Amino acid sequence: MLKVERISGGYGSTPIIQDVSFTVPKGKIVGILGPNGSGKSTLLKVISGVLPAMGGRVLIDDKAIGTYSTKELAKKMAVLPQLHANAFSNSVRDAVSLGRYPHQSSFFSSWSKQDEQAVQIAMQQTGVQHYEHDYLEYLSGGEQQRTFIAQALAQSASLLLLDEPTNHLDIAHQQQILDMIRKEALECELTVVSVFHDMNLAALYCDELLLMEKGQVKAFGKPHEVLLETQIADVYGARVATYAHPELPKPQVTQLPKLTQQNLFATVTLDHFKITDEYVQFQADAPLKVVSSAVYNAGMGWYTTFINRTVEPTYPIENVKEETRAFLASSEFVPTNTVMMLTAIAAQNVIIESYADGLVIVAVTAGIRNAVDATRTYEEEQLPHIGTINTWVIINGKLSDEAFYQAMITATEAKTKALAEENIRDARTGTIATGTSTDSLLIAATQMGEEMPYAGPITTVGKWIGRGVFESTTKAIVEYKKRG
Repeated sequence: MLKVERISGGYGSTPIIQDVSFTVPKGKIVGILGPNGSGKSTLLKVISGVLPAMGGRVLIDDKAIGTYSTKELAKKMAVLPQLHANAFSNSVRDAVSLGRYPHQSSFFSSWSKQDEQAVQIAMQQTGVQHYEHDYLEYLSGGEQQRTFIAQALAQSASLLLLDEPTNHLDIAHQQQILDMIRKEALECELTVVSVFHDMNLAALYCDELLLMEKGQVKAFGKPHEVLLETQIADVYGARVATYAHPELPKPQVTQLPKLTQQNLFATVTLDHFKITDEYVQFQADAPLKVVSSAVYNAGMGWYTTFINRTVEPTYPIENVKEETRAFLASSEFVPTNTVMMLTAIAAQNVIIESYADGLVIVAVTAGIRNAVDATRTYEEEQLPHIGTINTWVIINGKLSDEAFYQAMITATEAKTKALAEENIRDARTGTIATGTSTDSLLIAATQMGEEMPYAGPITTVGKWIGRGVFESTTKAIVEYKKRG
């Protein structure tokens, strides 16, 4: 365990870091963040003893580092500095083997099987075993960095201090090194303190983060407690947004430019729609921010092309992802720029309406033959049928993330009201239907103008979404009834 208690220190008589305290239990990783000049590297040097502390103390396993001999401390603590001085020409193996020096009774006079095993494992873990006999000066910066990480690991210390360990590494080797360090922390109780420039990597791999500002601790805690938008903006002077990682309960940070790039946005109109025998197409002049439950590219993203494709009622839904991808490719749509839905309704039967002078545009295809009551579907297991009500709501405005999700609720409530008004019933239960088992909904916005924080039914945009979806869905249902 590492304890840092109110340490101050730096170069000369003026302390660069002041009154810094934190604790790292065994098997945990703490990341140090902060802008250039905030004292990150200096803090690491004072903790390691490279620079003397002007105040406070550093304890490893409840023992002050000053009470350890040089070799004893090296057995406890390994350090990977930010810069490496290669005064001698070493092979990779020789460089990694230097990590075993603290374990020798005299310089390499007692090389043991344990030493050899530690070196080989460290080279394997960092992926430098292929360069074992190559000299460092002939390696790339990333290969040299991995060699020095291997040297630190070969030291077999219980505490590892790293200063930007992913410097010079590509993303594959960043992941390899940090995954390996994370594994060592979990399985071998390795304690790690590391300086990071990349906040997202730090959030992913660290248990706690220490944010430095002008030599002092601005914040210390779990990643979601430290990586706050306002706090980052205050410390770094940068405009950012935070969001959840797609697979882990960790925050991620996106930098937001201060200069708005107006050419990335454009107003949409009814002229952006095209109807063919195969599909309804919406083609924007600039990407729209989209949230959808589409068959292809569901979720949130930026897209210029929306497709509502007509398929046969016997369409094989079990292969929908592969078939959809093949259709987009054969039709020369860009898969990464296209959202696609499926419907059994002919494309020509789409209802497209504009509301509030183009603030809201709604497009609906409604196939209600297989309408269901969502409150009763638990009573019977059945495969979903094609007969979908597909709804697009496109807004010439800027929505907050909250407004996107409120717009989805408003649109769904309006669709359900239309079904009730038209007395559409679940054929099995005889109760009022709420939709079909495969309904899809898309909310898109140009993201131009003042932000609309909400889109519930009491807001201006919400009122028009509610009216637009209700009327368009009602018209689509009426036309469906006429066709029999």
